[in-house]
Amino acid sequence: MEAFFAATAVVALAEIGDKTMLLALVLSAKLRAPWPIVAGILCATLANHALAAFVGEQAAWLLQAPWFRITVALGFIAMAAWTLVPDKLDDADDAVRRRGGPFLTTLVSFFLVEMGDKTQIATVALGAQYQSVLAVTAGTTLGMMLANGPVVFAGDRILKHVSLKATRLAAAVLFLVLGLWQLWSILHG
Repeated sequence: MEAFFAATAVVALAEIGDKTMLLALVLSAKLRAPWPIVAGILCATLANHALAAFVGEQAAWLLQAPWFRITVALGFIAMAAWTLVPDKLDDADDAVRRRGGPFLTTLVSFFLVEMGDKTQIATVALGAQYQSVLAVTAGTTLGMMLANGPVVFAGDRILKHVSLKATRLAAAVLFLVLGLWQLWSILHG
């Protein structure tokens, strides 16, 4: 359960202000079809994060060396710094296409935009740390849905009341704590 809850918290916080959250806002405004958009986000996230968690789990399984565990811990610390940098969605109109409808547009857009994104990299690191594809995928997907679902339905109203800066800071602290905790467990375990 620790893997599930940690993955949920990490992604839910890291996703605030992320480019995929901005994409959810753009898709919602352009396509005006909340349920197909949410379904597209869910399916894209399940596929993307299952792959990322699997890669992380396999990398940890193959590389049990202390240097790899230290690299994962340092990766969490680097994610803390990266989280502090606000994302911008480039070419938002290019990401939104009406061919294929709202579900397919969202599915493809989210899957591609999530590639190499900090939440995907965090999912790889969580997969390596917890070595549980199912728990990590379920947790990161829930975190993604907790962050992006409300944006699809009430994006403009939510963004007026949520401090993106404070949320990014909370996510950065969470990544930092996970990284330091991992380092501490390596050095004192």
